[in-house]
Amino acid sequence: MSVTVSVIGAGLAGCEAAWKLAQEGINVKLYEMKPEKYTPAHHYSGFAELVCSNSLKAARLESAAGLLKAEMEMLGSLTVPCAKENAVEAGGALAVDRERFSDSITEKIKNHPLIEVIGGEVTEIPEGIVIIATGPLTSGAMAEKIAKLCGEGLSFYDAAAPIVTYESLDKEKVFFASRYDRGEADYINCPMDKEEYLAFYNALISAERAELKDFETHPFSVYEGCMPIEVLASRGIDTMRFGPMKPVGITDKRTGKRPYAVVQLRKENREGTMFNLVGFQTNLKFGEQKRVFSMIPGLENAEFMRFGVMHRNTFINSPELLNADFSMRSNPDIYFAGQITGVEGYMESAASGIIAGIAAARKIKGLEPLVLPIDTMTGALSAYISDPYNSGKFQPMGANMGILPDIGKRIKDKKEKYGVYAHRAVQSLRQEMERIGYENNC
Repeated sequence: MSVTVSVIGAGLAGCEAAWKLAQEGINVKLYEMKPEKYTPAHHYSGFAELVCSNSLKAARLESAAGLLKAEMEMLGSLTVPCAKENAVEAGGALAVDRERFSDSITEKIKNHPLIEVIGGEVTEIPEGIVIIATGPLTSGAMAEKIAKLCGEGLSFYDAAAPIVTYESLDKEKVFFASRYDRGEADYINCPMDKEEYLAFYNALISAERAELKDFETHPFSVYEGCMPIEVLASRGIDTMRFGPMKPVGITDKRTGKRPYAVVQLRKENREGTMFNLVGFQTNLKFGEQKRVFSMIPGLENAEFMRFGVMHRNTFINSPELLNADFSMRSNPDIYFAGQITGVEGYMESAASGIIAGIAAARKIKGLEPLVLPIDTMTGALSAYISDPYNSGKFQPMGANMGILPDIGKRIKDKKEKYGVYAHRAVQSLRQEMERIGYENNC
């Protein structure tokens, strides 16, 4: 078609939007500033770089994350199939070798005949139909343009966990196991007794933190899911034991008993040569990370391939600004997608790119829009970020069963209940797709 859509940013959301448009026969100009310029958190030159965890959360349909991915596949996702092709063992979760995952998406995007990749930083919003997917670390010049377009912006912090090598772990102290022995034993467990835990806790809360540098002008607040471990620990002596260090469902293979606390490590790459510390996002100075985290049993001589970092995360006041298809109310030719809209999480960001791409494509073709049912996970997230009721108190939201409408009957068993939610969502989305004659062209 003669119309060309500009997509700014080749992260998860931008890649999904560009792919969806191109698969619908529409020309795309995809702008990406890497490798000419990097944000403080990005290091890899490929598209769709995962900068925090390498996990895309639960895979099973009867979970919020699993349902979201199932809906994305129905809508023609690029990232979900690429994730499955580059998966690493992670129990019931879908985790990926992040470099291979990025490479796979980059190759598909660059080889698509209708996608033109344009390198370098974008400092002005292009004319015509635009999808802004610049992410939570939007560069200064573009951030200023977005702020002028949207009004006051909001900022918070996001954090990444350290990565250690497998060969450097003390195999006499750690063991592979899954919680409650469900699924494959894909997690490495580092058990602690009470004395070890208290020593670790005291070292952690007194450790020196890194300066926030250019983030100092904003209030210190983070997603609960990315809370730095030292901030979590400062909330109380047992807070970590009810969070990332909870020992419930874990049996120490050496003692046959449940440990007082446990640190879990998850595969970072397919080969299993690197593991990340689950839930250990941090803003400690690198030297302090080495000192404190080496107190974890089995990590005394750990080789750190990456230390934890914190970085800025910015999102717009979407309930005031966006429609449910992620277009602007004041300018329907401009769409936003990704974490900048206030959707929380990798796949949530990717899903918003799919939605924006579909919406723009159908508008260009003069077709009836795809209206995502509210009882689908994609529909519920879209409704959440576009509901004016949330304006003024807006906080990012990830996929969870709590945002779906009640099923209207009491089911005590959670697994059974979530199964009902999931199958209702899949059926609703399929019916809407059939109603408007929408076909997955991917």
